[in-house]
Amino acid sequence: MATILNQHQTEAVEAVKSPPEKKAKAPQTGKEAILEVLARAADDSGFLSQLANDPDKALDEYYILSWEERAALASGDIKKIESWVGKLDKRLATWLWCRLQQEDHRER
Repeated sequence: MATILNQHQTEAVEAVKSPPEKKAKAPQTGKEAILEVLARAADDSGFLSQLANDPDKALDEYYILSWEERAALASGDIKKIESWVGKLDKRLATWLWCRLQQEDHRER
C-alpha cells in the first residue's frame, strides 16, 4: 500500500536524505577576509586566475576589506599583509608568490 506524504513530511524526508550544506560564516574582520581570500586562492585555480586578471572583481564580494587591504591583496604586498595577519604558511602565501612572479616577468 502506497503512503501519501504531505509537503511538510516530504520536506522532512528529503532533509534526512540530503542534509543541508553548511554555509560558510561570512568574515567579520578584514583579517578574516584576507585569510579567506588567500585560502580560496590557494584552493581554487579559477579564483586565483580572476585575482590575477581582475582583482577588483575577484575581491568584490569581500565588502569588509578596506581599500588598503584590497590594494595589498591585489599587488601581493606580503610584508603589509603579514603585518596584519601574522606569518603566512606556504599554502596561504600561494597567491602572493604568484603575484610577485607576475611582476618579475613584467619587468623583464
